[in-house]
Amino acid sequence: MAHLRLTNSLSSPLPNKLVTFSSQSLILHRPFFFAKPKPLIRFARRNGPPLVLAAVGQAEPNRLPQTNAPQVLPGEEEDLPSKSQEQGSQLRNRVVFGLGIGISVGGVVLAGGWVFATALAAAVFTGAREYFELVRSHGITEGMTPPPRYVSRVCSVICALMPLFVMYRGHIDVSVTSAAFVLATALLLQRGSPRFAQLSSAIFGLFYCGYLPSFWVKLRCGLAAPALNTRIGATWPILLGGQAHWTVGLVATLITISSVIAADTFAFLGGKAFGRTPLTSISPKKTWEGTIIGFCGCIITSVVLSKVFSWPISLLSAIALGVLIFFGSVFGDLTESMIKRDAGVKDSGTLIPGHGGVLDRADSYLFTGALAYNLIKTMLPLYGV
Repeated sequence: MAHLRLTNSLSSPLPNKLVTFSSQSLILHRPFFFAKPKPLIRFARRNGPPLVLAAVGQAEPNRLPQTNAPQVLPGEEEDLPSKSQEQGSQLRNRVVFGLGIGISVGGVVLAGGWVFATALAAAVFTGAREYFELVRSHGITEGMTPPPRYVSRVCSVICALMPLFVMYRGHIDVSVTSAAFVLATALLLQRGSPRFAQLSSAIFGLFYCGYLPSFWVKLRCGLAAPALNTRIGATWPILLGGQAHWTVGLVATLITISSVIAADTFAFLGGKAFGRTPLTSISPKKTWEGTIIGFCGCIITSVVLSKVFSWPISLLSAIALGVLIFFGSVFGDLTESMIKRDAGVKDSGTLIPGHGGVLDRADSYLFTGALAYNLIKTMLPLYGV
């Protein structure tokens, strides 16, 4: 505390003029090397002893000039390394698990038969569970009534059985119709007041998660005609099936999957480099520039692989296949993005580290299998394939 010694007695008259005491006449608990410190207090006389009116200023050290550098809060220094480490860990998980999924899917596709159908059934069951969890999320249930849990579980089991049924029976139309009838009956006879939203979401779940993926079994295992001109098939080991193992279905499946991967990859890289114009409000990160680059990459991949596998023979057929695959992958991705947007979630699940759920990885493939199969069955034979 500053101590003052006044030479004038308190009873002596002071002029009515305001008297200012500078810090030079004060004994401060501060260093004396500051240039021209501001006055500390002012005294005034009002018919009596001087009174302290107000604190005017305080001696302060010279401050450094402020810079435009962002200020980092005390707790943020530790958060910056942790955030970078977390991003690096997510990227590492994405790459590692992506390679693992790619190798596993490639082996399953090459194996074909019951291995392919069983693996697809497992993926369909997991994807169906994720779909019905999205339907029951808070963002969707605000505007509708979700189906009961037992109905969701039954739908998931039916969806998982569809690929196996196609594998051993060859068709699925009658079974899907029967499953939809049983499902509608169960919903209409439930306790309480049945809702149309329950029926529509459950029926769409059968179509989206069960019926559409079943076309991959038709594509891989149903097109059993041998691809005789395939060079890889000519050197394929006898123990792994020999040349007869390379059927039109295997070649078509490899071209379709590779074209979808190319479309997603080129669209992502093109959007990062040149993306300026948003494609749709459903998925704000997608741009027209990235979509066009992905379209070109998908067609180029389809044409190049058709030359590698010597199927399809016609260039026009390869281009048509690439175009159809691209539109199927884009609309499959946007459909799942619309569901997640209404649900208010970023990923459909957390099963695959760095990738999200099964639907997040398989959304681009849901429509492409059906479109590719129908194109091959209806159009490609006209070109001598």
